[in-house]
Amino acid sequence: MDCSYFDAGRCTSCSLMGQPYERQLADKQRHAEDLLRAHTGLDWLAPIGSREGGYRNKAKMVIGGTTDAPTIGILDADGHGIDLEACGICSPGHRAAFPVIAAFITRAGLTPYDVPSRTGELKHLILTESPDGELMIRFVVRSTEPVGRIRKHLPWLLAELPNARVVTANVLPEHKAVLEGEHEIVFTEASTLPMRLGDVTMHLRPQSFFQTNTEIAEALYVEARDWVRALAPDSAWDLYSGVGGFALHIADAAASVTGIETSVEAVASAELSRTDAALSRVRFEAGDATAFALGADAAPDLVIVNPPRRGIGRELSGWLEASAVRHVLYSSCNAASLARDLEAMPSLRPVRGRVFDMFPQTTHFEVMVLLERA
Repeated sequence: MDCSYFDAGRCTSCSLMGQPYERQLADKQRHAEDLLRAHTGLDWLAPIGSREGGYRNKAKMVIGGTTDAPTIGILDADGHGIDLEACGICSPGHRAAFPVIAAFITRAGLTPYDVPSRTGELKHLILTESPDGELMIRFVVRSTEPVGRIRKHLPWLLAELPNARVVTANVLPEHKAVLEGEHEIVFTEASTLPMRLGDVTMHLRPQSFFQTNTEIAEALYVEARDWVRALAPDSAWDLYSGVGGFALHIADAAASVTGIETSVEAVASAELSRTDAALSRVRFEAGDATAFALGADAAPDLVIVNPPRRGIGRELSGWLEASAVRHVLYSSCNAASLARDLEAMPSLRPVRGRVFDMFPQTTHFEVMVLLERA
């Protein structure tokens, strides 16, 4: 895949841009195998590759420029906007919506936030597209000052983008390097975006995390369901459960499934999906994964963990090592922290692994391993 922004040095976020995709995928597989080389009994399945471009379902763009000529993309070293509306890894739905949203910014008189002077209102645009082509549009603003104008001109935006299901304003008053704030104002009747993955539909709320690559996420969850069905556990925990991707997919493979997630918004999304699918054997709870495990009266047969890049850490690794858990399904976006966590769980032996290329054109990928107590 080629990118004019990368070639011109305007955006270098995709560090592998221009490299043959077959080589990218082979290098990721080799990297995962090298990090887990000490585990000689690990059977590697063939990696799951992705589309090279247009794979992102979520675009997190910085708004720069001026009200009359806004940029949707990133900032340069001086804090000035670089427009990336034609970004090749964003979905076609994103690229079609960006010019309309830029026109809406002008129409609604939304002043882009200027980082050097700390003036202006509109900081970011967070745009998510569902597999059915529906959009969630979130304007991250410094205050509620522009909310009235967004609401006033919303009918125009919805007429121009009839596939826009959810439109919100997220309020981020602080000047700091974060993407969004805690307060969300929903303008549309719908407040969730259905993400349909095969026979499972997840309802995504504005502040809920979802895997960036829908097709690879579906492949990951289906693979996990196949592995869990073969184990047929009586009970399972999905720790760091997010919006419930793993828990909802393995609902028919275990007698009971409990999902634990710190984000209240994500738990609300998961509960809505569970209720919609009438899954009585699945429940979700807001809380810390490690604290939940350490405070439990009994261990389940299976634990699924899908932690952030830092991994599950020594405390949870130590609990799993000392517990009666028979199997652990570990999905990691950082093979280095996965390898470190496995060292702390020598009694849980990796027996199967697979790389899922969630992020083509970058060095990042997802790897899932099945651990079995020796």
